[in-house]
Amino acid sequence: MLRTVLAVLVIGITTQIQAQSVDWKEVFPVRKHNFGTVAVAAKTEFRFPVKNESAQTIHIRKVRASCGCTTPIVESSTIAPGDTSYIRARFNTDTFKGKRGANLTVVIDRPVYTEVRLRVDGYIRSDIVFHPGAVEFGAITATEGLRKTVKVMYAGRKNWTIKDVESPQSWLKTSFAETGSSRTKKNYLVTVEIAEDAPAGFFQDELIVHTNDSAMPRVPLRVSGEIASLLKVSPGVVALGKINAGESVTKKIVIVGQKPFMISSLSAAGFEVKADLKSESRKTHIVQATFTPDAESNGATKGDLVITTGGEESTSASALITAEIAGN
Repeated sequence: MLRTVLAVLVIGITTQIQAQSVDWKEVFPVRKHNFGTVAVAAKTEFRFPVKNESAQTIHIRKVRASCGCTTPIVESSTIAPGDTSYIRARFNTDTFKGKRGANLTVVIDRPVYTEVRLRVDGYIRSDIVFHPGAVEFGAITATEGLRKTVKVMYAGRKNWTIKDVESPQSWLKTSFAETGSSRTKKNYLVTVEIAEDAPAGFFQDELIVHTNDSAMPRVPLRVSGEIASLLKVSPGVVALGKINAGESVTKKIVIVGQKPFMISSLSAAGFEVKADLKSESRKTHIVQATFTPDAESNGATKGDLVITTGGEESTSASALITAEIAGN
């Protein structure tokens, strides 16, 4: 009986110590978002990233919203080490008007109970409408020639105009043209195109529609998508655990590509990395990589494991590597 009680206490203490190692500022790197002035019925959402760069699984029990003007949506409640989930804050522009804001309280029950507060704010105008309400590219594997259009419909002043559509990224190209007008209405068509040099990964940005309306000179238009990486590395976090100086640890790394490729090298700052790399091209490589810390390495270590491919279309991908190195 005493052994059982002691075992439970040890497990509880160990769990608390492990949980303390989770840096919640890194897990929730973004905690506030201001939508600015948005159009009525615009699809106005923001995805708060939840990044698990620890060696423990994180579980979100629920998210509470302080106002009905915002609906929280958890994309994945269980987040494995190395994975990233998102909490979507959906601004309900179709049912609310004027200045609105909400606190989103994220309740986490693993690896330890904690609560994290997120915040959104915005002002909803009813005289301008986007159709569709956002520029959504979705999941894409190539960028050449990809474009989307959005209709902008305004009802109000007869001399209202769009002056410019500003993009926050050089690889998001924008243009606009007037398509019709009357005494109190104006219609425009905004075109958004992804350039070939767009980086891989998820993107979530806001185009800014500049108008000549002093009361609403800047109107955000949400644009999002996910460009597939040429390579995917699993696991996303290579946790080496505790290593004594001079010792080595071997881990299995899986690298998957969209088309056959060869691996030319694996490298990680602070480590000597050895692996038996196959000379033939294939879509999936399963590599047994052996990591030996450098002589000067000591204490908690975090960095990137970089996988580089060979051939004419050489590229690279990375995974996070963590270790606790005991010095001599």
